[in-house]
Amino acid sequence: MKLNIQRLKRITIIFIAFGIFSRNSNKDINNGDKTGSYSGVFSHGNFLDQISFEIEQDSTSFKVFFTSLEQNAHRIPFQNVEIKGDSINFKLQSDFYTYSFRNKWIENNNKLQGALTVDSITVPYTLEKELPSNDQYPKNEDVSFESNELKINGTIWYPKHEGNKAIVILTSSGNADRSASRAEVKLFAQRGYTTFHYDKRGTGNSEGDWQIATIEELVMDDIHAIKFFSERTGISLTNIGIKGSSQGATKIPYVLNELESLEYGVAVSCPGVSLLESDLNYWKNRNAEIIENDIEAATKFQRKVFEFIAGKLSRTDVEKAIDNAKSYSWFANVWVPNLDEVQIDKKLCYSPIPYFQRTKQPILILQGTRDEIIPVNSHAIISEALAKSSNDNYKTVLLEGASHSMYKIEENDFPYWSKLHPDYLGTIEDWINTVFDKEYTK
Repeated sequence: MKLNIQRLKRITIIFIAFGIFSRNSNKDINNGDKTGSYSGVFSHGNFLDQISFEIEQDSTSFKVFFTSLEQNAHRIPFQNVEIKGDSINFKLQSDFYTYSFRNKWIENNNKLQGALTVDSITVPYTLEKELPSNDQYPKNEDVSFESNELKINGTIWYPKHEGNKAIVILTSSGNADRSASRAEVKLFAQRGYTTFHYDKRGTGNSEGDWQIATIEELVMDDIHAIKFFSERTGISLTNIGIKGSSQGATKIPYVLNELESLEYGVAVSCPGVSLLESDLNYWKNRNAEIIENDIEAATKFQRKVFEFIAGKLSRTDVEKAIDNAKSYSWFANVWVPNLDEVQIDKKLCYSPIPYFQRTKQPILILQGTRDEIIPVNSHAIISEALAKSSNDNYKTVLLEGASHSMYKIEENDFPYWSKLHPDYLGTIEDWINTVFDKEYTK
């Protein structure tokens, strides 16, 4: 369904991950020593961020990529790359803003001096060139495995000191490939975890079609990925944990029930209801101020549209509902797709609660207090389900000010970039350490 998390509009550059590279045909300038990775601190008032630009060149053009692990952004391609003498300029585009970067190589191309202009603010910065090294970590290895006769591509990230800590990132909703989780897996690898992420079927260069796939088929892809990862690295399932966000989080208990040897699960921003109810909750939150007093009536109608997409309501019934609703003023604000183009998606009927009720492994439930997608009581519903399984080894953490995507929502002097909540990864790592400590003391 196309209303889910990928429609959440955030002021963050991650949405421009599929920008088009610009060409520069000036072949007269010897720019070989101008390529490389330039990194440093970007600051404005009380806002700080570690950023880097990776400048690459082929025979006809320059390409530049943006990385900020704190923004969960890794190698986001810049657009409109322009070279003139010692200057290089480029842009990023989000839903709301254009980010214009103007730069100049200085000190024998060992530094990049620039300024970012967005909205009415211009912020200067200086980035230093990183020395190339064959000993840079984390290292990564692109791999492929087979699942249900489909070839799926993935990447394993190896920490500097390999050990028995390993985590697999399950795929989530929408059409994003593994690049969407690249910054996060790199952060886990930097913290000492051998980490694996992979394309959702039908994304990237992987085979299949995620839109027509059932939850059961997507879970089997996750299971095949975990088994492949264990065999490839030699790390036992008993030392592997799994982590998922949003729809990926709803698959955590399902996978843990199928692979009982797995060590633990981390469910981030997991709805305590069906995917349909979660999407409806998000729609209601996004439209409550616009529709005001009629929001309940509008939501009742919107539910019928979602139920039609989920295969729970006939076309005749949804058309009747549309005819009855057309005369209301709130109808202009509801979402009605072209019924001829709707592809039934039974994944919307899936709820993780029955699987939580049978899960025995340790589970961390992580939810943000500023999450407007999932119901606010999701963590409590999941806790009740885990209690029914007699699972006493779970923990619920509410991160104050965290959004559905675990970005910190707060006032700062540079409100144009979103950063991960500062306690997000630390909370996960601290909890995982307690799980292993308990295992060792048994």
